[in-house]
Amino acid sequence: MRLKMPFTSAPAFDSIQPVAMQVAHVPAVVHVEQSAYSHPWTQGNFIDSIASGYHMPVWFQDTHLLGYLVAMRGADELHLLNITVAPGFQRRGWGSHLLQTLVDWSHERGVHAIWLEVRASNHSAIALYQSHGFEQQGERKNYYPLALNQREDAVVMGLQW
Repeated sequence: MRLKMPFTSAPAFDSIQPVAMQVAHVPAVVHVEQSAYSHPWTQGNFIDSIASGYHMPVWFQDTHLLGYLVAMRGADELHLLNITVAPGFQRRGWGSHLLQTLVDWSHERGVHAIWLEVRASNHSAIALYQSHGFEQQGERKNYYPLALNQREDAVVMGLQW
């Protein structure tokens, strides 16, 4: 179930194959995480996720970390916990490629639904998920931290087949 991608450099995406995230990758991943988010995951979050056996592919071009994702499988569902493209590679189709790779991986393993939360203010991410068939399923009030002890709602999205 591969979606047609709206960009012309798709062969370059297929030439860069992900590898499973290892503890040795974590410093580079944390560096990207800190550069991409106001409230980044910690080194411990990534190490715990590796130890838990989550699906955690990372994409490198030479020594440059392009992006990664963290997904937790449960029976025939998958919860996308984190998907990040390094800031220097954003707006080039990598987010779509990472997400489509996860959808394809899920299909191959008999997963029937993918769930995620996204900041209500992250309109570009919401549009990306919608372009891949995700639909809003609900919201979680005050889910994400903001500055000055404030909170932001999360939009719960799902893709089911």
